[in-house]
Amino acid sequence: MDPSAQRQLAHAHAVRARGAAMPPDGLPAPELLDSWVRCMQAGLDPARALQVQVLEAAELQRRRERSEVARRLARAELETLSQQIAGSNFLLAFADREGVILDLYADNRFSMSDDGAAIVAGSCWSEALCGTNGLGTALAAGRPVAVTGLEHYFLSLGDISCTAAPVHDAAGDVVGVLDASSYFASRQHHTQALVQMAATHIENGLLQHQMRGHWLLALHPRPEFLGTLSAGLLAFDGGGTLQALNARARQLLQGLEAGTGTAFEALFGEAFDLVLARLQRQGPQRLRDSLGSALVAQLVATPARQAPRRAAVSAATHPTTAPATPVARAAAPATAPAAGPVHDDPAVVAAYRLAEAAVRLHVPVLIQGETGSGKEVLARHLHRRSGRAGAFVAVNCGALPAELIEAELFGYVGGAFTGARREGSAGLIAGADGGTLLLDEVGELPLPLQAALLRFLDDQVVRPVGGTTPRQVDVQLLAATHADLEAEAAARRFRSDLLYRLNTVRVDLPPLRARQDFRAAVQATLAALDPAARIDDAAIARLAQHRWPGNFRELRSVLTRALLQAAQAGSPRLDAAALDVLLPAAGPAAGSVLQQGASDLVRRAFERCGSVSETARCLGISRTTVYRHLRAG
Repeated sequence: MDPSAQRQLAHAHAVRARGAAMPPDGLPAPELLDSWVRCMQAGLDPARALQVQVLEAAELQRRRERSEVARRLARAELETLSQQIAGSNFLLAFADREGVILDLYADNRFSMSDDGAAIVAGSCWSEALCGTNGLGTALAAGRPVAVTGLEHYFLSLGDISCTAAPVHDAAGDVVGVLDASSYFASRQHHTQALVQMAATHIENGLLQHQMRGHWLLALHPRPEFLGTLSAGLLAFDGGGTLQALNARARQLLQGLEAGTGTAFEALFGEAFDLVLARLQRQGPQRLRDSLGSALVAQLVATPARQAPRRAAVSAATHPTTAPATPVARAAAPATAPAAGPVHDDPAVVAAYRLAEAAVRLHVPVLIQGETGSGKEVLARHLHRRSGRAGAFVAVNCGALPAELIEAELFGYVGGAFTGARREGSAGLIAGADGGTLLLDEVGELPLPLQAALLRFLDDQVVRPVGGTTPRQVDVQLLAATHADLEAEAAARRFRSDLLYRLNTVRVDLPPLRARQDFRAAVQATLAALDPAARIDDAAIARLAQHRWPGNFRELRSVLTRALLQAAQAGSPRLDAAALDVLLPAAGPAAGSVLQQGASDLVRRAFERCGSVSETARCLGISRTTVYRHLRAG
């Protein structure tokens, strides 16, 4: 039976067990349906009384000792979380990798209830024993989950709402799980984000503890976020070989072979010792990875001097040195646009005119187009034409870690989570007050955040994580995506009501290969790289034969390499012969074969994993990329 049929069967089974309490069309999230499938296959009966296994004291102590470091870090997070959600009839727990609760904090009203009586230190809440539940399902799925009311497999847990996030060590192995449970009626909207932040905080602390004796670097596209949980962490040995990195660093370096044993120079194109010397002497430095993305790096810990305990948990909460002159804190783009707005193509001209008219009316604009087709260039153009005095703020929704998206977009109050800035953060939306906010790859937003964004579009009020004081803002919203959001909405991966709001005005940018102003686009991109460079007609004709799956980004990369080769030959002119070396054989076969090969790989992984989320995790790609390859097949 294929995964889709299994999910349908599990949903029908759950509806029958729950009767009218759960409407047949109320489909839970795919990861919960997958959990129900596993519970059915394990022979669990949702209607029977739940029997929770509790370990003997000696075994519990042994497990606590085995998880000593993770447990110490987790207890600090449990204390902080208990203060943040106090008064909500809560229970907070940290469990080991088998789902055995090692430590917990509970509101007296919850711990004395029938539901809370079985949740004690030493009790095992693995999915195989207790069905779909936050703690056990997060471990089984290997990702954060939220389970509300009758989404639990056992009916006896129908009054509880729980959210959980697994904790990984420096090697990427799951070592435990953090869980927050409460009564369904008293659950808090921000609890899921707070739990995921806390789990990230523990992971960063574990990485620094396990990688003591190594060089630890923090990485982020924006210097002001180097001291936050959204920074990537990379540990290198003295020779510049990568020993470990956190999940955020993997996201930032997506597309590169970033793993244990990778050389620093292979990632960033510079000698490790030279960059290290600059970091020690001057503070944070701008780097460019091998794919051309601009990043800022900061030294967090050295082999001889580890960062203070507090900084260890927050990764880089307190920079060891102030940002030096190589890193400006201005709102400059993380990567420069490929070129100025070139729009002699009729379709592009129409898109620009429609979008400009929409901005004058202050309505949201959805910009559709392939990766690298100029969506952000159009967005920046619209901001300039709008005359708005505020900042242009671009947010890549696919690059932000899921547990931090809400805090980074809507801000947070001081002390909202361990490692948060003492003064809090206004958030990126507030940073665009009076200006323009671009949500790039908006299709990557998790469903809970889509609901929060929809509410913001209704009233333009920002509600910070952990706070109670809302803030009214005036933001021109632009959204961009390469995904088919209508298909995503039909598959219940994107909210239809949010799509209706974003789709008030939609413009489509054609891919570079289809543009009638291809010559002008090439010349403008080349002029942005080197105003003195020239390219002959034969070279442009050779470029026009290429499919350009990366569009302007790929064009910029090819022209950059061609200019370097031309400089070595002492010539400022690019010709077709130079480009032949850099481009694959002409014709559609090369590209289509590679694309089909990639789609076949994703399809085989999907058949093996059984879910889109698990496939994305196994292959290290985004869910949107998985969907695109499955549709291509």
